[in-house]
Amino acid sequence: MRVVDDKIVYTLNTSIPTESFKTKVDASSVCHNLFDQIQKSHSEREIVIKNCIVATAETVKKLKSAKESSPDDIDVIKNLKAEQRKLRLLQTELSVEEVIKEKTTKLFTEKCRSYYKPNNL
Repeated sequence: MRVVDDKIVYTLNTSIPTESFKTKVDASSVCHNLFDQIQKSHSEREIVIKNCIVATAETVKKLKSAKESSPDDIDVIKNLKAEQRKLRLLQTELSVEEVIKEKTTKLFTEKCRSYYKPNNL
């Protein structure tokens, strides 16, 4: 799901024309389309991660109540710890997404600032 962000430098370098090709390519529409792709991929990833966090938090809640009813059950304790670990990883993944989003936005702004200026940047 991070293909757009992983290849942002390559995409910008191949999409934005140099001075000699400025008249042959509509850089503003290319930047506009690329910005729309970036925004779409960021929002899709954020939604998926948040849905996973909600589902994992529900599982943790259920396992905690199961642990309270049978505190000596090793399997419940083991599953609870695994789900708590997964929940922490998913929450960390949201932070990673924020860093990736900032990096991609910075690169986009540097390359496309003279062709396209989105309203929300």
